[in-house]
Amino acid sequence: MKDASYRPYRAVLLTACMALALVAGCKKPPKAQPPVVAPPAPPPAAPTVTLQAAPTTINKGDTATLTWSSTNATQLSISPEVGTVSPEGSTKVSPSDSTTYVITATGPGGSADASARVTLSAPPPPPAPEAPKPSLEEIFAREVRDAYFDYDRAEIRADAREALGKTADFLKNYPQVKVTVEGHCDERGSTEYNLALGDRRASAAKQYLVTLGVSADRLGTVSFGKEKPFCNEHAEPCWQQNRRGHFVMAR
Repeated sequence: MKDASYRPYRAVLLTACMALALVAGCKKPPKAQPPVVAPPAPPPAAPTVTLQAAPTTINKGDTATLTWSSTNATQLSISPEVGTVSPEGSTKVSPSDSTTYVITATGPGGSADASARVTLSAPPPPPAPEAPKPSLEEIFAREVRDAYFDYDRAEIRADAREALGKTADFLKNYPQVKVTVEGHCDERGSTEYNLALGDRRASAAKQYLVTLGVSADRLGTVSFGKEKPFCNEHAEPCWQQNRRGHFVMAR
């Protein structure tokens, strides 16, 4: 009796369980989600670097200042000679020749370079050597002029006045100099006559210098007549060279 009373209840329970199982079996299983993939990390930034020199032109022995800055760099080096440096800064350089300085920056993102040139000014040319100063004897030979005379005459002619004016200028500029005026003649005439004529010519030249302001005590005279010719040809052009008042520096 007791089992029979529970049978309907079990039947209902069994039917409910079967229905529940049927409903559960009809649901679709959830779709599997794809795995989440993290985006790739961005590549390291490339380094940048700058380098300047101030001034860019110097004289040998002077200094210039190199100034630099960088980003994304872990190591920096300047060549030549400077070596490893901080990410930014400055340093002084004094190259012995014109030099291009190069800074290299390296980091995880690669490397970068920059350069700056320091130019040495060309040294000024050495001063031209001074020409040696001429000696007093050289100046005497260049500036003192002889006085020429006409045949058998001792008068100071126009060209002789001009020549003696140059000689007077020299003697005024060099008051320490004393001179001897030599009287010379051409080969014509006797020795005695030409000695006397030579003396008159030397005296005439001396007196003309005195009138130009040269002290007489600085002027001596001597006559050589025809004994010391300057030219030995037997013609007027040569004879004219021998008719002169000639100046020599007194010793």
